[in-house]
Amino acid sequence: MLAVALQLTACAGWTPSETGSSQGQAPAGAQTPGSQDSAGVQVFPLQNPAVKELLADAGSAQSVGDYGGAAILLERALRIEPRDPEILQSMAEVQLKSGDYEQALNFAVRSYDSGPRVGEICNRNWRTISAARDQLGDRAGSAEALQRASSCISARPERL
Repeated sequence: MLAVALQLTACAGWTPSETGSSQGQAPAGAQTPGSQDSAGVQVFPLQNPAVKELLADAGSAQSVGDYGGAAILLERALRIEPRDPEILQSMAEVQLKSGDYEQALNFAVRSYDSGPRVGEICNRNWRTISAARDQLGDRAGSAEALQRASSCISARPERL
C-alpha cells in the first residue's frame, strides 16, 4: 500500500512533454497550452511504445521545421493507433503549420471526437480548430472555438 501511495505521489507532479507542439511558424492563435493550463485536470491514456517513439521522432522533425517528415511519422503512428487523440492532434498541428488548414481542422475535430473533454488535448483541439477556422475565413467559428478551449481546463480538486 505504501509503494502505491509513493508512486501516486511521484506521478502527481509529472506532466508529459508536449510532443509535436513547438510553436514554430504557426498562425496566431495556434498556441499549445501554456504553463497556466497545467494546473487543470489531465487525462492521458496508456500508449503503445512504438507510438510513443514515433511521436517523439515526429516532435523532433517538427522542431527543426521538417513538417513533411513529421507527417510521415505521424501517419505511421496512426496506422498503429488510428483513434489516438494525441496522434490526431499532433497531425492537426503539423498540418496547420504546413498551411493545410482544411486537414488541420479535420484532424483536430477527429482528435476531439475520440479524446477527453477536459485537459490539455481538449484545449489544443479547440485552439487548433480556432486557428484553422480563422485561416479559412470563418471568424465567428474561430471565436466560438476559442471559447470552447477555455472550457477544457478544469481545476484540480484541492485535496488531490
